[in-house]
Formats: sequence, structure tokens, C-alpha cells
Amino acid sequence: MIVSGKPWLDTEGHSIQAHGGGIWAEKGRYYWYGENKGGPTLAEPRCGFRVDVIGVSCYVSTDLAIWRHAGVVLKARSDEPDHDLYPKNILERPKVIQCPATGRYVMWMHIDSYQRDKAAVGVAVADKPEGPFEYLRSFRPHGCDSRDMTVFRDDDGSGWLIYSSERNDTLHVGRLTDDYTDVAGDFTRVMAGRRREAPAVFRHEGRLYLITSGCSGWFPNPSETAVADRMTGPWTVLGDPFAGDAEGTSFRSQSTFVLPRAGGEADEYMYMGDRWEPKDLGSSTYVWLPMTVSGTRLRIEWRNSWNPEMKGL
Repeated sequence: MIVSGKPWLDTEGHSIQAHGGGIWAEKGRYYWYGENKGGPTLAEPRCGFRVDVIGVSCYVSTDLAIWRHAGVVLKARSDEPDHDLYPKNILERPKVIQCPATGRYVMWMHIDSYQRDKAAVGVAVADKPEGPFEYLRSFRPHGCDSRDMTVFRDDDGSGWLIYSSERNDTLHVGRLTDDYTDVAGDFTRVMAGRRREAPAVFRHEGRLYLITSGCSGWFPNPSETAVADRMTGPWTVLGDPFAGDAEGTSFRSQSTFVLPRAGGEADEYMYMGDRWEPKDLGSSTYVWLPMTVSGTRLRIEWRNSWNPEMKGL
């Protein structure tokens, strides 16, 4: 069973550290990657609080409820002050997809300086989903600032990068190169001027859906969804998918990923969000809830607990 908003332990009894993460699924296994925030929470002048970079954790499960820690698969570089992964820098929102052309697993993430003025993406690769991942480099995609981001592998094998840009004012969408380690061509501006971050994208019955949060730091806000026929748009804004969310806080969560439900019906998905605890980021919990699509509308309802493998809701 999944119980949202409560402490979640791995098979060794340790708190799961996979924040701002996403899942790659293959061969009956789920690989959950996320930020390890197991260190002390420190005050930061720009965003209030931070944890020094530890790295990206990977957890493995067959049922989405019980998770084995596979280790920190991309580690901080504590002895290299000029490296992107030096602890005083920023590593956020890691996502992994497998590249059909190379067979390699490619991790993208938000990389920033301590002053948060780098605003770049980082790329790492591995031969196995459990890593270890080799860090390649960081850069500004399309020459633009990039903060919250995600990557998506579409049904045709194309890879896509979606990132908050223009100082979080607008989302950019761009296609990846065939090996998934760079951007190819130009980008499309999406939800321009709406100040959205924390993007999560999925495909349903030939259409693409995007869930985003507003920009309010570590504090939750109403989510917003959009739909398009192509990644390059145009995207039509649909509104807030959270039903009965009287506080307007996305059930006190921020979006990070959407996963199709292996045991569910064709219109059932799993929303993944983070419930941040700003003054103790390592104790932040997770909000995972069933989500349905009806027509073009998304609906997420609160559940105290639920079984992600059950059919029907």
C-alpha cells in the first residue's frame, strides 16, 4: 500500500531519499531516481534552505510500494571544488530515460551554482539502470537559462527536454539528439508568461499532457495542466486537476512525475509529488495518488492509502 505524506522506509529501514525524482520502468521493475537530501538542512540566502549535494539515489521495486536502495548512483565530487557536483552546488530533479539508439540510460538534471546563477542542465550516462552513472557535462540548453526540468521518451522513440526558462517565466520544449545527450535544433515556448515549474509530462490516447506547479519556492500552490497533440504544441491550458483540494495546495505537494499504472485501466496513471519540509528537507515526504483521464480532463483525488496495482479506482 502507498500512504502519502507519511515517512517512507526502504527495505533496510532507512528513510527513502529520492526527492524531485522520476521512475524508469522495464522488465517488471521500477527504478526510482531522486535527490538524496539526507544531509543537514542549511540556510541559503536565495531560496531559504538547502542540503549540500550528496548525489542521486536509485531505488528498485516490483510493486511500487516496497523499495530496495540500490545506492547513490551519481555521487557528489567532494574533492573537486570546480566540479558541477561539488557539494556546495545544486543538483535537482534528476530524470532517467533509456536511449533506443544506444541502449544506454541517460540522466538529465538541473545543475546550478551556490549563487543559483548557472541555471543549466547536467547529463550523465550508464550502461545499467542501477548505474553507476558517468557525469558528462553541464550546459545551458539552446543557450537559455534552465531550472526545474524533466525529460520524456515519446512512443516513437524521440527524446524531449522540458525546462523552466526566462527566469521561470516560460517553459521551453526541445527535442534531444539521437543519443539523448544534447538538444537538437530549436525550442518551443510553452505556457508563456504563466510562471510554471516542476513539469511532468505523459501521453494518453495520442495526446500529450503536462502538469506544472506555480513558483512559490518550497511552499505548495495550485497545479495547472495543459494538453497538446505534439510536443511542440500548441498547448491548451486545462486548469487544476486536484479534486476537493480546498486549500489550493495540490494536497500539499509539488509535481515531479507521472507514471502509467501497470495494473490499472488504460486511463489510469500515478501522480508523483513531493511534500517539502523546508527546514528539514531530508524529512520531506511523497504524495503519490491515482489519476484518471476523462476526455481531456485530469482528475486527482486524495486517498489515505491505496494499492497501485489494483484495477479500477
